[in-house]
Amino acid sequence: MIWVADELADLLGSGDDAWRRVSALQGEVFRAPPGSGRRTVRFEHAGRGYFLKQHDGVGWAEIVKNLLTLKLPVLGARNEWRAIRRLHELGIETMQAVAYGERGANPARRQSFVITRELAGTVSLEDHCRDWALRPPTFTHKQSLLRRVAEMAAALHDNGVNHRDLYICHFLLQQPWQDAADALHLYLIDLHRVQIRAATPPRWRVKDLAALHYSSLAIGLTWRDLLRFVRIYSGRPLAQALRDDAAMWREVLARSKRLQQRDPEAERGRGDA
Repeated sequence: MIWVADELADLLGSGDDAWRRVSALQGEVFRAPPGSGRRTVRFEHAGRGYFLKQHDGVGWAEIVKNLLTLKLPVLGARNEWRAIRRLHELGIETMQAVAYGERGANPARRQSFVITRELAGTVSLEDHCRDWALRPPTFTHKQSLLRRVAEMAAALHDNGVNHRDLYICHFLLQQPWQDAADALHLYLIDLHRVQIRAATPPRWRVKDLAALHYSSLAIGLTWRDLLRFVRIYSGRPLAQALRDDAAMWREVLARSKRLQQRDPEAERGRGDA
């Protein structure tokens, strides 16, 4: 199976020729772990930037290792391809796929790739919010971003999707930023481990929410900010959300605390108001 959008048709062609051309693509290598059979490359075509993620099979050893540790192995680009399509269906801003291919029946040797447009002119929330503890943003700006992140997390979880790496570094804010709801563009990336089900299990909600909490500890959010997040995420009055979901939120904080114990520096910059 192979699909190529019109904007790359002249570069990649189709069929076996497309596979050959994808393998020959050169550019800035962002990731190519030795022996992994994977590479991530940024390249340009017709004045626009793209990212290629190519998989040549993880091997049975990697599959068995993941299964023995109760982890679902990521076998190729299919997971990211499906996740991108699902997020677009849900109205969550993310990458735009412009090419995808997969071949081979053996899961350990299956070849695949996905190409996405570069999200040019963006900055991660980790970088954008890095100095908030020392130089707080305006109330409007902070609340606009908090609301959008809470709405995106809720849209994922309420529709059977969990991210598995939902840290603020995986949200990209379009620059220059705008606080108005119809002008603020926030993209969720790094989707290769996303899980899609009919409903999101509670433990995976907790893992995603704990990752969000942990990764935002150093940016000066207050307890009031966190309570606003809870209200927006739940879509219910705060008192009802805290009453109905008390056990879940306790587990979110407990899991975040365990992450902090691995990295005490994360606590730095926490607000008190």
